[in-house]
Amino acid sequence: MKKNFIKITALLGLTVLGLSLGGCSKTTSNSSGKKAPSLALFIPGIMADSPIYANLAKGVQEAVEIWNKDKSDSEKADLYIMEAGTNQAEWATKLTSLTAAMKYDVIISSNPSLPEYAEPLTAQFPEQKYIFLDAACEGNNNISATSYNQKEQSYLSGYIAGLMSKSHKVGLVAAQEYPVMNNILYPYYAKGAEDAYAGTSCDFRIVGNWYDASKGAEITDALVQAGVDVILPICGGASQGVISSAVENKIYINWFDENGFSKAPGTIISSCMAKQQDAAREVTLEYLNGHTPWGNTKVVGFMEGYVEFIENDPLYISTVPENVRKQLSDLISSLKEGTFKVPEI
Repeated sequence: MKKNFIKITALLGLTVLGLSLGGCSKTTSNSSGKKAPSLALFIPGIMADSPIYANLAKGVQEAVEIWNKDKSDSEKADLYIMEAGTNQAEWATKLTSLTAAMKYDVIISSNPSLPEYAEPLTAQFPEQKYIFLDAACEGNNNISATSYNQKEQSYLSGYIAGLMSKSHKVGLVAAQEYPVMNNILYPYYAKGAEDAYAGTSCDFRIVGNWYDASKGAEITDALVQAGVDVILPICGGASQGVISSAVENKIYINWFDENGFSKAPGTIISSCMAKQQDAAREVTLEYLNGHTPWGNTKVVGFMEGYVEFIENDPLYISTVPENVRKQLSDLISSLKEGTFKVPEI
């Protein structure tokens, strides 16, 4: 899944990727007087280490290529990509710098924390538009957001964890606390586990960053000592430490946002993924065609085809007993059909 993307870690000294026009010039006008679209993609991380951001870039790039296919040179969209790195404390400053450059009609990104950084900027730069995936924001006409139904993702991951846990103790290892983590990911993971097997508890631990694999392994070792035997890591590069410890201690792992079974065959029991590439392509094409629903958040899940629990991977089939797979399959079918909804907490 990893491709050779241009890596950009700061706006100053920034290297620019132009899909159709080189350089970093402002949006140009064609003979009809219309401006050729200029887009920036803000990656709050590093694409090479994060499939969710790599897929974001693929989807946006595909949309620009589709748009440019039948356009004259003066009408073609420009796309610039900036990687902000794994230090979340720097994201707000780097997003501000990207916005203050006033070179891009829209800035596209993906992370639950980004609307909080962008909303103050819309007052300072009222012409700037933002499109965020995996985020929510209502009532700001400069921002459009698409939120994956992470209640469903978390609940299903917790449900299979509850079915597979022998100790009836599961855990979630997060990089940091933020509203979506505290209000959706953790509580609905815990709810799914408890609904699968009454009395199952969920231990919640924080790494403190998105990259410290050693800390991830240390936390996992401690969870194992506390009796936890299934863990959901949502901690970026630190997840590699969680996996290493899980393999060594012979416990199970849930995985989020991509098909992760091959990362640790026999250890990973589920992969519940958001179809980030498809969503990124769709929202970018909506923007280019002038159909972006500004000021709103669109929530998409199993029914809309943007969240998928991987059921056909041979490693899933060989690792998870048939009776457990049957229970998950029935639950997923009822979600898709709308006959079951994740209980509110």
